[in-house]
Amino acid sequence: MKILISADMEGTCGVSSWVHVTPPEGAGAGEPANQTEYERARLRMTREVNAAIEGALAGGATEVIVNDSHDGMRNLIAEELHTEAQFISGNDKFFGMMQGVELEGISGVFYTGHHAKAGTPQAPLAHTWSGWLNDVRFNGVSTEEFGINAAIAGHFGVPVVLVTGDEKAVAQTQELLGEQVEGVVVKQGISTFAAMHQQPEKAQQSIREGAQRAMGRIPGARPYVLANGVTVEMEFDHQARANQAELLPGVKRAGERAIAFQPADGLEFNVMFRAACKLASIRMSP
Repeated sequence: MKILISADMEGTCGVSSWVHVTPPEGAGAGEPANQTEYERARLRMTREVNAAIEGALAGGATEVIVNDSHDGMRNLIAEELHTEAQFISGNDKFFGMMQGVELEGISGVFYTGHHAKAGTPQAPLAHTWSGWLNDVRFNGVSTEEFGINAAIAGHFGVPVVLVTGDEKAVAQTQELLGEQVEGVVVKQGISTFAAMHQQPEKAQQSIREGAQRAMGRIPGARPYVLANGVTVEMEFDHQARANQAELLPGVKRAGERAIAFQPADGLEFNVMFRAACKLASIRMSP
């Protein structure tokens, strides 16, 4: 069995500030940047990914591919990665956080270092995709990266079977995708910028054990496939972003700051979602 690990960073043990997850070279004006804090956090991220790899292999995985899925997607420390894994780095990937799911033989997806959706109280660094995408809804059901990525994986018949992160990220993922998803909580949220963490080595052990259990869930796990005729809504933080995204063919306005579209399947959803995000990200002022 082949496993794809989509490795995010905000849900990593010890992470509670944007300083922890912002590469100094990628920080813009007014954004946090601290080389020491970032380097320490990316090492913990890499070690948590290694723990998931070890658990997958112990549970019967024959191959593990890791897709760096945070920010510019160049965070994992290659020299520290488990020797049996391959990894994907770099951004502007067609399937984004799910790059690799399209490869032949992928049996299951692991989410590591995951965070809760935008607007979640007491959830460290909670957001949805970007700082300006407030919500994504499938037929009125609110979701975020856990649902967005599951829908893409579902197009290829691949289920999500593991999520690691704060307790609200784990709960939200399981609420949408079901108890087939093994959850590993590595920290408890206190506020948007505070959490109570497990000791990192303890967190890694929990992930290792959870990943091994998750392998046993694959035979009965069901992929998350978008319903026929599903309406996808994207709500932004400003009406100008909706104006820009509305230019995309097949998109209509769904509120003051929201758009809606009806993709034929998960593949078309991926294309339209990414295109809408790109249009909405264009500089708003003339």
